[in-house]
Amino acid sequence: MNEKVREQILAIRMSGITNMFDVPRVQYIAYELGYYELVVYLIEHKADYSQFILTGKADEI
Repeated sequence: MNEKVREQILAIRMSGITNMFDVPRVQYIAYELGYYELVVYLIEHKADYSQFILTGKADEI
């Protein structure tokens, strides 16, 4: 996960709009906000995303 994707995840989390485990909804919100990097990341790295949400830890790219 790069810093841009991390910032986009945190921005959606801080908004409180959705449960962060509702990945399709997070993806929809990301698209609506223009966070296209996050949309692609969620398609390609769903397990890594879940790990980040659960633990706050992510592998850096």
